Amino acid sequence: MIYDFDQVIDRRGSGCFKYDALKLFYGRDDLLSLWVADMDFAVAPEITAALQERLANPVFGYNFRLPDFYQALIQWVAKRHNWQVHREWIDNTPGIVPALSLAVMSYTNPQDAVLIQTPVYRPFFDAVIDHGRKLLTNPLIYQNGQYRIDFDDFERQVSQARMFILCSPHNPVGRVWTEDELLHMGRICKKHNVIILSDEIHNDLLFTGSRHLPMAKLEDFNSITVTCLSPSKTFNIAGLCTSVIVTPNENLRKPLSELIFKMHLYLGNSFGIAAFIAAYTKGEAWLSALLKYLQDNRDFVLNFIQEHIPRINAVKPESTYLMWVDFRALGLSDSALQDLLFNHARIALDPGIKFGEDGSGFMRLNFGSPRSIIREALERIKHAIDSVT
Repeated sequence: MIYDFDQVIDRRGSGCFKYDALKLFYGRDDLLSLWVADMDFAVAPEITAALQERLANPVFGYNFRLPDFYQALIQWVAKRHNWQVHREWIDNTPGIVPALSLAVMSYTNPQDAVLIQTPVYRPFFDAVIDHGRKLLTNPLIYQNGQYRIDFDDFERQVSQARMFILCSPHNPVGRVWTEDELLHMGRICKKHNVIILSDEIHNDLLFTGSRHLPMAKLEDFNSITVTCLSPSKTFNIAGLCTSVIVTPNENLRKPLSELIFKMHLYLGNSFGIAAFIAAYTKGEAWLSALLKYLQDNRDFVLNFIQEHIPRINAVKPESTYLMWVDFRALGLSDSALQDLLFNHARIALDPGIKFGEDGSGFMRLNFGSPRSIIREALERIKHAIDSVT
């Protein structure tokens, strides 16, 4: 089957955060929208068919996940990541972001310290700060156009922490951590009796040469690791609010399961359940085509910047559909950079400062859109930079 990722779909007026919230966050709604981390592509037809089949039954009462829901996940991660997950390890949540807060509340007490690696997805900060925990940061080292971990600092911070929230693959810098890097982090956490909360939502969005390794399948780290998974990023179904938490250690799983139950977050969304099963059982061909298109988009952005906007640089992502772009050579403050891009280029990107202080001077660009949109956005950036700098 041929999938048309070049099709431009008008999402405005659909209650879509990426487009319909532009005015709220950027003060104007005439922007090319490359900020929120969802894609502008139609979902796999198998998912649409599953939703239509569910819609044909006109009763939308409380849900009960049948065994095929769990089997879909178990078979997917076994095939794609060689990880054997058991049914009893799985809990359900309405999303990864709620899962982060649930885990922080389950495993830490107020004033306990939680470590994150910056620059990183903003809800990592919020899950710690909003619940009165102490935030520790292990800034990634940006060197020769790539990010790596400062392991000396990592151990200093872990020794003070109760929990470490790992972003794997990493958003926004696009790293797929190597086995050596994961083993090093895991062993340090094990040594200091620190729980690892591993957000692996981008684990299937891998480009050529990259291999994702679940932290919980390495050595004996399943005893300290809680893994957040969802098809939402991979299959572009984030609005259906269906995710899972995988916790092999029963002693860790019990308090988390109890909190989810007490807050009545286990029921879920009828359509999200149907889409989850369809994605993991029938979506592989669509995903293969998507990954090729995304990799071509990634390379198009990198080549365009190198050839036409040489004053800026972009980090080549090994995963995700997100590009971390370095504008620091322009010598602009964050507010001036935002004015240049939002009001002169008329393009909505995510300000790097949202991802931590070490994101200052950067922007996150979502290249999960038809190439014509990406090309237009880059042309606008080029024109804006050429005209004012």
